[in-house]
Amino acid sequence: MDWSIQEIARLAGTTSRTLRHYDDIGLLTPSRIAANGYRHYDEAALVRLQRILLLRELGLGLPQIAEVLSRPAGAGDRGAEASALETHLGLLRQEQERLGRQIASVETTITALKGGEDLMADKMFDGFDHTQYKDEVEERWGEKAYADGDRWWRGMTDQQRDAWKQRVADLNRDWIAVAESGADPASDEAQELARRHVEWLTEVPGAPAAVPGGDVKAYVTGLGEMYVADPRFGANYATAEGGSRGAEFVRDALRVYAAARL
Repeated sequence: MDWSIQEIARLAGTTSRTLRHYDDIGLLTPSRIAANGYRHYDEAALVRLQRILLLRELGLGLPQIAEVLSRPAGAGDRGAEASALETHLGLLRQEQERLGRQIASVETTITALKGGEDLMADKMFDGFDHTQYKDEVEERWGEKAYADGDRWWRGMTDQQRDAWKQRVADLNRDWIAVAESGADPASDEAQELARRHVEWLTEVPGAPAAVPGGDVKAYVTGLGEMYVADPRFGANYATAEGGSRGAEFVRDALRVYAAARL
């Protein structure tokens, strides 16, 4: 039994375009191609797709997912696949536990605020950890990149952090507005946003764009691709129509800017 690409996209909550991209990069090959050219996927492909989506939820990029899935695990062995999924399940349960702690801490704060009680500072931040992406950052850009960025963030005052967050929120809002306007990624409006975006990236200590002699062009274009490929980042540029159109607009505008200015 197999399923068409449209059926799999609907069931998995993704898009046919994403599945075709996974095929293009060798991450998820269809089990067969029908006479009409449509891709079809069997049970083994479905299990692999589930693992891909789980790893995406855990924060891995597509290159890292490909590396994980390439490790010997008894290809086609249902027992081996089950064992691999058990590992993913353990990680998901850890994340579930962390989210549960966050929910409980916020509920405690709400109860205290409504009841006029004193806030318990030691309970307000349980489950919140800005270092949760430490391993991913170190894997992609090195330990120094994470250490420099972490030191910079911790050295900020609360007001400076709030101002930084507002700057990011304003940039994301402006990206969405221009994308929804139907502007061309090469337009002056979009390219000004690209300039602001690159300027923002170069101010983060440890980031490749801020390292003297670093390949800023490759970093910027790579980030643009990641915005499209990784839903965590793409969500920052989600337009009213949904999907990845906003992230694709940002990617294309950054690509034009990088080719012309970097």
